[in-house]
Amino acid sequence: MAPRGLHIVRYGDYGEGVDEAEASAERWREQIRARGSIEQEREALARLIEYDHDPFETELYESSSDPQNRLVNKAERSYTGQYDRRLRRLRERARHAEVDE
Repeated sequence: MAPRGLHIVRYGDYGEGVDEAEASAERWREQIRARGSIEQEREALARLIEYDHDPFETELYESSSDPQNRLVNKAERSYTGQYDRRLRRLRERARHAEVDE
């Protein structure tokens, strides 16, 4: 039984009985993994700006060059990687525990 206000998701790729918060967090981590790093975006935007000097692209480049945005992007990617490694270690431990029994 889910706590009050917490919905259980019983469909999709998240397995049986995964709560909505877990499914939402996993979707967020998938989006972080799927997009390129802010450094890659900066490089691509710099090439575009050299080519056509579009004001909108210049604004995007300035935003991606902002130290705060770069720090947030780095932190998000780091957190996602740490969480993925943690899940792999937990799965590995569970696999070894099954073998030992």
